[in-house]
Order: sequence, then structure tokens, then C-alpha cells
Amino acid sequence: MTQKVAVLGTGKIGEALLSGMIRGGWAPSDLLVTARRPERAAQLHERYGVEAVSNAEAAAAADTLILTVKPQDMGTLLTELAPHVPADRLVISGAAGIPTSFFEERLAAGTPVVRVMTNTPALVDEAMSVISAGTHATGTHLTRAEEIFSGVGKTLRVPESQQDACTALSGSGPAYFFFLVEAMTDAGILLGLPRDKAHDLIVQAAIGAAVMLRDSGEHPVTLRENVTSPAGTTINAIRELENHGVRAALIAALEAARDRSRELASGNG
Repeated sequence: MTQKVAVLGTGKIGEALLSGMIRGGWAPSDLLVTARRPERAAQLHERYGVEAVSNAEAAAAADTLILTVKPQDMGTLLTELAPHVPADRLVISGAAGIPTSFFEERLAAGTPVVRVMTNTPALVDEAMSVISAGTHATGTHLTRAEEIFSGVGKTLRVPESQQDACTALSGSGPAYFFFLVEAMTDAGILLGLPRDKAHDLIVQAAIGAAVMLRDSGEHPVTLRENVTSPAGTTINAIRELENHGVRAALIAALEAARDRSRELASGNG
């Protein structure tokens, strides 16, 4: 791995990505970071042995620039970077809702841009990073993005037109599971269990179910039916979930998240 990569605006996700790259075999000498606060830059240098530089220096020195600032700060960053980014640099955006055209309009003509939507399980190397090519990005550029983001989990290529749906389903997805665990823990307390025991029971059930979904090859309906015996406890619970419209509520929630991603992309923040 001789390519030099710079992570710009290194917050939690940026740091998780940096850490995953190093564990995956990238040399700290091939990695650069930028941070808004000097003390944060010093912390990253001390923690990972990477060089902390300015945004302009990163643009001049790195072959690949990974932009991890917040979406509302991306325009300002691109204004700063534009004079320093040659058209042969690969620019990877990790900002939710911002299309590759936003970058292409502000950078040198022909600059390859790859859009990546990852999620917070990157912090524990279990992310799903969804990767899309801009107008000038090639298969080689997509492969480079996959090499970088595979250090923190799985990757999936999709057309950019599907990014808003992926944001709703996967980018926001962990929050839905956290919400469900929170609700089920409260139910456990209502049923007479201490909070810590209810929490442990639900978390382990979630982990076990996720591993079965990933490894068994079975459809989720089959797995659910295997737990659902006639006139048993599970079918009574499933009936109540259906009576309260939980399935319909989930579909509506994901549509709302998709629509909000489209609003952000159009600048209606």
C-alpha cells in the first residue's frame, strides 16, 4: 500500500476509519490527518503516529482525500481545498445526503469523487459502508475506497440513486435497533426484571439473532417461525405487534428517513 491517504476533519468516524486502516496494514507514514482543533490533531498524532497537517497540505500531499466533516461544513471545506486539489486526486466523501455532483462542481474538472455512507458500528469494526461512483470515478477508484473502508466492516457498491435509501436503511439503521432494545428493556422492567438483567437478556438476544441472520442462510420469516410455536408465548407477542402496526410504522419511518436524506441533498437543511 504505497498510496498516501489523508483523513480530513477527523472526528469519531474518521478516527475509527484511521484506526481500521492501520490495523489492516496501512503504515502510519502513509496516512495524514487534519483536525479543526490543534489539541485534537496532537492527540491523533500521539495515538496513531500519523502526521497532522493543514487541509491545504493534505490536498497537496495525499493521493486520496477522505472528507469526514459534517455535511453543513462541506461547502466551506471545499472552498478551502479547491485551489489545492489537482484533478488526479481521488476525493471520497463520507457526508450523508451530499451528492457527488456537489463536489464535482466545486473541484477541478474531471476530479474523481466516490460517495461513501458508513454507519457508527465502524467504531467496533462492524460497519456497512455503501459506496457509489461519481461521474469521473472508475472501478479502480471504487476498489481503493473498498480497501480503505473494509478495515472497519463490510462494503457494498450501489448506484448513487440508491444512496438515500441506503442511508435510511443502514446509515440510520443502528438507531432503530438501539430504540428497540431501549423499549424492550423498559418492558422487562415492567415485567419485574432489574434494568441490568433486562438489558443483558435483550442485548444477547439481539447478538444471537443477528449472527443467525448472517450465518444460517435462512429467510427471517423461517427463523421467526422456528421460534413461534402454536398457541405459544411468541405468537401472542407477534399478534400484538401486528395489532399496533409495528410493521407499517417501520416502513413509514424508513420512508421518512429517505425523504429527509433527499431534502438534505437538495440543500433544504
